[in-house]
Amino acid sequence: GLVIDGKTLSLILQGGLEEKFVALARLCRSVLCCRSTPLQKSMVVRLLRRQLGAMALAIGDGANDVSMIQAADVGIGIAGQEGMQAVMASDFAISRFKHLKKLLLVHGHWCYSRLAKMVIYFFYKNVSYVNLLFWYQFFCGFSGSTMIDYWQMIFFNLFFTSVPPILFGVLDKDVSAETLLGLPELYKYGQ
Repeated sequence: GLVIDGKTLSLILQGGLEEKFVALARLCRSVLCCRSTPLQKSMVVRLLRRQLGAMALAIGDGANDVSMIQAADVGIGIAGQEGMQAVMASDFAISRFKHLKKLLLVHGHWCYSRLAKMVIYFFYKNVSYVNLLFWYQFFCGFSGSTMIDYWQMIFFNLFFTSVPPILFGVLDKDVSAETLLGLPELYKYGQ
């Protein structure tokens, strides 16, 4: 990891040393900014996102972290003694820093797998519906008549668009939480 303070950051950002800083940050797994201004934190996130083309995760617990959280792709706010500003500006909120591991490894894996399955589900649901209407037009001689009444189409979309996502969201857990926490490398295989 790279730990850098505010004075060093101002020298890097004002002195034209961004490329060298990015080269150093590329060798590290994480970059930690301490004793720096909110503007410096957000500038580091933007610089690393732009230069590396990677996704950025920003974690903060106070009002001074809001700009950094908003500059990142994924922002996590920690509810703490410094107020709720970081939580209100973040994508996800946790009560303690120790919950970050479970948020990323367990809920991140489950969310990714559920979203992937739901995209495929909605694609095939719409393909089957449009395919039905397409072949009906051959049957009726392309007269423009509808095969399905309006209220039936509403109930079809209501049922096939609401019930399966609820069931997937509640019941679909391809790997247990204990296994995901015990084997963090499973996160990469899901992608």
